[in-house]
Amino acid sequence: MPQANKNKRRRTRGTGGIFCKRGWYYIKYYVEGKPVYEAVGSKKEQDAKRFLDAKKGQLAEDRYVGPVVERVTFDELARDFLIDYEVNGRKSLRMVRGKVYNHLVPFFGGKKAQKITTADVQAFIAQRQGEEASNGEINRELAALKRMYNLALRAEKITKKPYIPKLEEDNARQGFFERWEFEAVLARLPEYLRSLLTFAYYTGWRVQSEILPLTWDRVDLEAGTVRLYRGTTKNKDGRVIRLPQVLADIIEHQWQGHLECYPDCPFVFHRDGEQVKYFRRRWVRACQEAGIVGKIPHDFRRTAVRNLVRAGVPERVAMQICGHKTRAVFDRYNIVSAGDLEEAARRIDQAIAAAAPSPHAPTKNPISAENGYPNGYPEEMTVPVTLAKSS
Repeated sequence: MPQANKNKRRRTRGTGGIFCKRGWYYIKYYVEGKPVYEAVGSKKEQDAKRFLDAKKGQLAEDRYVGPVVERVTFDELARDFLIDYEVNGRKSLRMVRGKVYNHLVPFFGGKKAQKITTADVQAFIAQRQGEEASNGEINRELAALKRMYNLALRAEKITKKPYIPKLEEDNARQGFFERWEFEAVLARLPEYLRSLLTFAYYTGWRVQSEILPLTWDRVDLEAGTVRLYRGTTKNKDGRVIRLPQVLADIIEHQWQGHLECYPDCPFVFHRDGEQVKYFRRRWVRACQEAGIVGKIPHDFRRTAVRNLVRAGVPERVAMQICGHKTRAVFDRYNIVSAGDLEEAARRIDQAIAAAAPSPHAPTKNPISAENGYPNGYPEEMTVPVTLAKSS
């Protein structure tokens, strides 16, 4: 080897080096005087130099995490992610666990976390789209994946993460209930669900997280109010509503049942003294029997917003009742229906009819002596007509 190349590769003793074995590059550096060897995973010398410089930078800045990062698997990242959700009491733990074990682990499981690339993430997206998953659903899974890597980076278990994109979404639900649809479904539900869903229809509260866990300590029968404590809602803000008579009657009925039959049950809405947690099968069956397609209980939030605005409730108050923190979200829930458009057209017709003159009233001629034109049209208002000559 030429002397120049030997000098080029020579490094100060103790600072580490690079070497090639069977076409693959490795690096050697020192931690507390002891040599550490790591595979670069590349056949390019430049990659080995960059890798070695990165390790030396970690050591100089006291960020060194060692070669153990090469052994951290995706499964470990997923486990730490779910533990973080559990420790922080996240209400969406059950839903997120399903996304992790039904979609992310089957695709990325068993792989080294540091070896997962942006190309792998794109392949995951393509697979989920091939399974006809919506962009919104895929984005929720990608958000979980991104959180996994961020937690691992913070814990210094890994040193890099792939680029994880966010897909464009345009799948906001537009569903809401007309009055007849609500009554048709309600008539086919068991009694214990009718009161619960009527409360949802009028208040727009979230069924799973705000109505099902509602307990009697949040109800003031004398004042006719129901409140949600701070930290128990999705946006962490507490709120209180005053009950209209239709809901006051429901709460009173539930209270009498509580006193007479289930004094030990703390929940306002229950099934034979036990908390209602899931009712999807009952809901689907009732919708099918009523001939209602594609409706979900969350549509009551949009319905309540629209009904409150229709009733003339100020938008700021409607936002407070339903628990919308931003105007943008409130506007997205304030759906305009075909009935709303018909009502708007009817009101326009009424306004035109009210403003129209009576057919028996004398009509004022705009081109008259009264308007300053005693001889009819003024000369400047006449338009000469020229006939084109035929060629």
